[in-house]
Amino acid sequence: MSNPDAPEGDVLALAAGQAPVRRLRRAERREQILDAATRAFARAGYAATGLDDIAAEAELTRAMLYRHFDSKADLYRAVLDRACTRLAEATGADDFDDSAIPALLRAASADPDGFRLLFRYAAREPDFRDLIDSITAASREVAHRNLARRIPAGPWLDWAANLIPAVTLEAVIAWLDAGQPDPGQAADRIAAAVHGVMAAAQTDL
Repeated sequence: MSNPDAPEGDVLALAAGQAPVRRLRRAERREQILDAATRAFARAGYAATGLDDIAAEAELTRAMLYRHFDSKADLYRAVLDRACTRLAEATGADDFDDSAIPALLRAASADPDGFRLLFRYAAREPDFRDLIDSITAASREVAHRNLARRIPAGPWLDWAANLIPAVTLEAVIAWLDAGQPDPGQAADRIAAAVHGVMAAAQTDL
């Protein structure tokens, strides 16, 4: 019986009667594929990216991809799930306090391709929209709970709770697209935009 944790380069090379190459264990190889797929999907989009493109990006064979993922859709879902997990680990999920925006910026800066895939590209793919819809719903719920401490219940609270997560994410993506300028001040600039929405919701015009 083969060992699932054995270095894959060794397993494939021994099967072919060759010397072992690129000694990576299965989990490491999977991460390598996910890294390459994230770059490839972010560059060309889901529809225009084939498994051959991802294999070339990872410097692997197409057969190697199928050892880890059943299909392109399975691989894309794994890329999104990993980006979502990393984001949750970096930012938490319960409060919008002074640390929330800096944490979001750090997460986006650490994995810009994954962040863009999650919040820009996946939303355009009907087969993967369910993940983005669940993140959006959770963000709105957290925003609503936190904003209710400052904004009276009613339509303007609902408006702000819907708008602030969208404004924040678009601001972070725009910051990435601009080349991540002034990282020490970026959080304060985005926070100013968020506070503007809050002020508008609180003002009786």
